[in-house]
Amino acid sequence: MKNKISAFALAAVLFTGCSLDEYPYGFYSERNYYKTEADAQSATMYIYDAINYIEYSRAIVFLGGMNTDELNPKGDATQSTKDLDSWSQNNFRSNVTMGNFFKYSYITINRANAVIKNVPGMSIDEGLRNRFTGEAYFMRGYSYFNLARNFGRVPIHLDVVQTLDDTQAGLPASLDEMWGYIIEDFKKAAELLPYYAKPETGRVDRAAAEGFLAKTYLYLASAKEYGVPQYKDMSLNVDDYYAKAAEAAGKVVDNPAQTTYHFDDDLMHIYDVNYPDGPEHIFIMSMDRTGESEGQYSKISKMYIPYISGGTVYLKQGDTDVMIPSHDGWSEYQTNIDFYNSYETGDLRKDWLICKEVYDASGAVTASYPGGGLSYPFCRKFIDPGFNGDKTSTKPYLFRYSDAALIYAEAAGPTDKAYALVNHIRNRAGLGDLTPGLSKADFRKAVIKERVYELAFEGNITYDLRRTGLLHTVAAVVGQGITNEEDILFYPIPSIETDLNPNIQQ
Repeated sequence: MKNKISAFALAAVLFTGCSLDEYPYGFYSERNYYKTEADAQSATMYIYDAINYIEYSRAIVFLGGMNTDELNPKGDATQSTKDLDSWSQNNFRSNVTMGNFFKYSYITINRANAVIKNVPGMSIDEGLRNRFTGEAYFMRGYSYFNLARNFGRVPIHLDVVQTLDDTQAGLPASLDEMWGYIIEDFKKAAELLPYYAKPETGRVDRAAAEGFLAKTYLYLASAKEYGVPQYKDMSLNVDDYYAKAAEAAGKVVDNPAQTTYHFDDDLMHIYDVNYPDGPEHIFIMSMDRTGESEGQYSKISKMYIPYISGGTVYLKQGDTDVMIPSHDGWSEYQTNIDFYNSYETGDLRKDWLICKEVYDASGAVTASYPGGGLSYPFCRKFIDPGFNGDKTSTKPYLFRYSDAALIYAEAAGPTDKAYALVNHIRNRAGLGDLTPGLSKADFRKAVIKERVYELAFEGNITYDLRRTGLLHTVAAVVGQGITNEEDILFYPIPSIETDLNPNIQQ
């Protein structure tokens, strides 16, 4: 055990820094921790810290978009990235990116379990006690939600991993059981959490719990409706789950008690790094350029921007003549040209949020695509004009109000409210209204298409393709000779886990 450590055991180690020579003993015990509100808050914030790790935050894009027609890797990308992009299934069990995503998910789960175990019994303010516990339930559900979408059935831990024996959990018997745990966690989170008076960067409230509960119901309803392998055999009722999704999403987008989050009508303001607490941002990571190590600060912008000149470049703000500075980048997340060309003419999400020109401080073009020094038009949703060297405050957008609106619309079907929400998003992007009078099936397909462009480059497209049975039909997959949907339904659990846990059988 001194040479190989599973994600479950490592979760215990990273909570306390203890040795695995015999047992990962301990967590702070009730005797010396979990005594004050400050203790409870510190433990809760420690849960969120786990998803800020570089390997996890970057995997959001590698697993949620790089493997589709949205993005391409650079030519000298790591082998792990190339294998994900090319769906090299023989290498998946040892894929570093996938392994790290799995590992940090379980670190998050273990930290959440510690809070769920200890905080409810603390003698602290009831409102804070409920809030901290609700955040822990949310983060546990969020981690299992992402694991389930990528790996299917995974080991379920509902208590703290404290000994090596605790790491040997088997798999749930079915997808029904797997997703049942996720639904219950989001329900508990929604019951315990308040709505914030204003968005709090890096933390979740009731709107996030209700939004992800809706996202879960929608994922399962659509996967079964579209006949996705394994999901089609689940016991759920499709219409019932669509209704549950609409109900939960409605608590975010159609609820007088929820006044914190709403559409931001300024498209550029949504992605202004200086306003992470804008009304769109229901759940956003917390990274700041003043941090001391990566994860505390972000280099996400470097991933999207091409290498240009090794110095400062300037970008135009929408249709204005205002210029803002940015560093150039590493060309890691390269916009697929066919995807870029698939936007509707006049879509501001293409014209304003994907750059095909960069400038100098005076406004003169210094590089352009095609043929003018830019190797591809690049996403500028992640730009920090206040960058400090490679340090930025750019953050992954984990859940936006627009996502909740589109979840509601797809689940509800072509109601007046659903049309109004989709049309608001389209009008903000400079486009006309959606075709009126669509059938429920056609309306849902139109909403799913709208998700592609509204949530582009935010780590969503892979999962929308997977739940609608289309992932195996995109060029990025077909080009690898893959035509069987079940072959790419789930990634295999990383070998470091299956090798060490005899109770995992896939």
